[in-house]
Amino acid sequence: MSAESPAATGQFTVRRQQFRAWRGERPFWAGLLVLLSGLPIAYFPYANLQIGHLTLAMATTAGAGSLIIGVLLVVLGVSLWFQKHVRVFAGVAAILLALVSIPVSNLGGFLIGFLLALVGGAMAVAWAPGAPSAGQPAATAGTGVDGAPQAKDHDTAMLRPVDGVDEPNDLSGTNPANGANGRHSAG
Repeated sequence: MSAESPAATGQFTVRRQQFRAWRGERPFWAGLLVLLSGLPIAYFPYANLQIGHLTLAMATTAGAGSLIIGVLLVVLGVSLWFQKHVRVFAGVAAILLALVSIPVSNLGGFLIGFLLALVGGAMAVAWAPGAPSAGQPAATAGTGVDGAPQAKDHDTAMLRPVDGVDEPNDLSGTNPANGANGRHSAG
């Protein structure tokens, strides 16, 4: 089987389409920029630049802080890929860490990491999930037990209807005759 066979091309096409579908369901580019922003921020405070026989040490006193900021940005970038629900938190945290990296980490990794984190964080905050395509059924179209909407996630617990709805169910210690019915006023 050669590299030019239809099976290899078909498999590559299928994998590429699967990756494209996965990438489209999450803030992929925002996560990539935030992840890449952590690398120069964490690297430059520990780097030594060799110019001929001259060694320029860029080590700062805040090397540990730079390493922590860089690692946090990498973790936020990965979390944007795999936990798309935390996109607003991760975006705001990336922007704040980028701002903190200016005084701590050689101007935010010589402005490279700073700018990548700012743009990636803004993209994460601005990202919104798209509407399902025409080929996919809408998630809210399905119905579960007794016409209740079906759960979107398979691990979400479905609430069951309560038997005996007309029976009084006063467990709060208040009398339904006074109109409180378990609710307390705040004032």
